[in-house]
Amino acid sequence: MSSVNAVSPPSGAQYEIRHGSQRAIVTEVGATLRHYSVEDADIIDGFGVEEWSPSGRGQVLAPWPNRLDRGQYRFEGRTGQAALDEPELQNAIHGLVRWLPWRSASKSAGEVALTCALHPQPGYPWRLDLEVRYRLDVTGLTVSFLARNASSVPAPFGIGFHPYLTAGAAIDDAVLRVPANRCLVMDDRGLPVGDEPVAGSDRDFTEPRSVGSMRLDTGYTDLVRGADGLARASVASPDKGRRVSLWADSLFRYLMVYTGDTIENVARRRRAIAIEPMTCPPNALRSGIGLLKLEPGQHVEGRWGVVPDWAAIGTLTP
Repeated sequence: MSSVNAVSPPSGAQYEIRHGSQRAIVTEVGATLRHYSVEDADIIDGFGVEEWSPSGRGQVLAPWPNRLDRGQYRFEGRTGQAALDEPELQNAIHGLVRWLPWRSASKSAGEVALTCALHPQPGYPWRLDLEVRYRLDVTGLTVSFLARNASSVPAPFGIGFHPYLTAGAAIDDAVLRVPANRCLVMDDRGLPVGDEPVAGSDRDFTEPRSVGSMRLDTGYTDLVRGADGLARASVASPDKGRRVSLWADSLFRYLMVYTGDTIENVARRRRAIAIEPMTCPPNALRSGIGLLKLEPGQHVEGRWGVVPDWAAIGTLTP
């Protein structure tokens, strides 16, 4: 009698990396960051091994992040028509690679790299070769990506990432900082129609302040950066003495901040704050705003990371 193989997790193979008291798990499906903790304290609000990523948790969003109006666009004579996976708003959302299998390219105790070939299709008639690398060290978690246009013609490109950050407190009690001078103005389908200064508005988090009952599904831009070129946002829990920071390099010109008020699973609403580094705003394939143009054979690289700002893992400056 032949043996029956165990059923694999919905998110495929699980790649665990560690450094000291840090532990992260990345999945085969979507190169998704499923788990990240320090000394058993969750840094991201991820999902269980028997689940598939709900509400974009930890996913890679490429070749466009966020929403695309009716899934339709044209770029240098080519037309794309992506499936409407947000049908109630008639949008395509979060690109095409988050449910694809990714291959492990390299693996060590503290680092894993996964690759994916996005072949031409109706939603994106170009070929992209993608690599995402996750590394744990004394600075926390660093995520880097490389995207190469493997087509014979120029290709449009944008990318984002979707971690839900938690400092161990409910959102209403959390303190948020978003280093941005401007925010996007959205229509009722979540598509940007312009931008405006945050100064004097209830969306101004340039200085850390309590989230309270504020509902955010807001894109931020004109990011304020340090001398090292990095923009740093943070979520803090003063009562617990914890702060989790997200940093992003200069390729990431936008941050989407989402308090999870519309998550389908009510129990998961307002449990963590998604701070999503993005190279372009929603609908960039149609508007062209912030969209990268990759020539044949050209590649682009970027990086971002998460820093648990307490003394559990030593020096924490990226």
